[in-house]
Amino acid sequence: MELEASSRPRVPAVMLSEAAIKLMADVFGHRDLFRELPRIQHRTVLWGSQAEPVVLPHSAVVVSEKILLDHIRPAIPIAAVPRPSEWEIFSSRPSPPGAAEQRFGTRTARAYSVELNTAGEPGCWVESAEDGWLFLIGSEDSTGSLLCVGGVCGAPLEGSRLIAKQIRYVHAPNGEFPAHPRIMIPLCGCAEDRRWLACGTAALAFDPICGDGTAHAVREAVLAAAAVRAISNGESADHVFAHYESRLTAGFHRHLANCIGFYRSGGDGPWWTAELHALERGLAWCAERLARFPPFRYRLNGFQLEAVA
Repeated sequence: MELEASSRPRVPAVMLSEAAIKLMADVFGHRDLFRELPRIQHRTVLWGSQAEPVVLPHSAVVVSEKILLDHIRPAIPIAAVPRPSEWEIFSSRPSPPGAAEQRFGTRTARAYSVELNTAGEPGCWVESAEDGWLFLIGSEDSTGSLLCVGGVCGAPLEGSRLIAKQIRYVHAPNGEFPAHPRIMIPLCGCAEDRRWLACGTAALAFDPICGDGTAHAVREAVLAAAAVRAISNGESADHVFAHYESRLTAGFHRHLANCIGFYRSGGDGPWWTAELHALERGLAWCAERLARFPPFRYRLNGFQLEAVA
């Protein structure tokens, strides 16, 4: 199996829920994955017309993308992928041949390293603004990572009532990237007698407001491996491809539905209205596309696709 490194910029900080950690621990066989890291036990939210911040229970760890990959890469069973010369798996951009990206929104994000006013337990803060939203993760050593989405990117703390109080100094931005949901179509196919599948950021890109992108990428990879194995074992490529594409489209539809509530309640200005309409357009697009697929022919049992009786 040949692996090709991607030039995609690394994410400075990834917050993983307990459910995401358990999923990765099961998939990669790491029973104690990230158990040694301190947990974020609460998040503080100031959203929409809310007069005062609300403190909610939470349980998550924060790692850099490099640390995340270093923990899971040694356990990847490269040799277990059957007949790899017939397949190409896209897990990040550039796009697969003949594929086109559907975008639902225009919002971008900037990431900043920050210094906090106080040290203490790790925590996170979320705040909506007139034309965007802010997300702050703080560590025990009084450093943190600030994500700004929308029009707040240029002056992230201007007008902030919650997050500005936590920050002593904001460093130069680490980079800017799209923060609106996107899906590649098609998600699988054949090109020059070579079958291919897209998963991860090559297939779907999620809005960071829901925080489920990493876990979903793992599920996509499991399904992609099962699809390759099923076709290599004699299942119809057309049937498996239809199942793979419909499953990922259904997952993308659920993500858009989860985002809708945040954008309906975050604000009522032009920015919020435009991004909400884009999400609603995405929901309609997914529903129309899902209606074209036949009922699911397979179910996932561990790492295997089984035909539904």
